[in-house]
Parts: sequence; C-alpha cells; structure tokens
Amino acid sequence: MAVGSKDLMPEQLRGMDDAALREELGKAKQELFNLRFQSATGQLENNARLRAVRKDIARIYTEMRERELSIGRAPQAETEPAEQNEKESVG
Repeated sequence: MAVGSKDLMPEQLRGMDDAALREELGKAKQELFNLRFQSATGQLENNARLRAVRKDIARIYTEMRERELSIGRAPQAETEPAEQNEKESVG
C-alpha cells in the first residue's frame, strides 16, 4: 500500500490491525519529513504529494481514534436493551 496515493482508502485501513496501522503511520511520517526536506531544498517536483501524505496521516489517525472509542464497532441490538434498562431503573 502506497502512502500518498489513492491506494490508501479507509476500507483498507479498517482491515489492518493496530500494529500495521502504527507501521503505516511511521512510513507516512517519514515520507512527509522527506518531502518537506525536498521542498525546502527546492528538489520537490510534485507539491501535491505533501497534501496527499498529510491526508493519509489524518486518515490513519482517524481510524486509530475510532478504534480507541469503539465507534461503529458495537451492534445496535446490544446497545438498545442497555439503554432501556437504564430508563427502567430511573423511573
């Protein structure tokens, strides 16, 4: 999977485990560092790569945060009875 290309899609990130996400994040940060260095020295040919790599880093961070909060991972059927039980105990 190439960082900074259209190959890095959210669906593919969801299929990765936590270690693979951290590895991909490290690669992306290293590439961003290299691109910034090239930009500062005037050697960067494609400025759009900076934006693409930054977006990939944001996608990776978003997926990591979603996993931390367990967003979209819990089935709806399990959450509804828990909410009903709370209402019954209060009222």
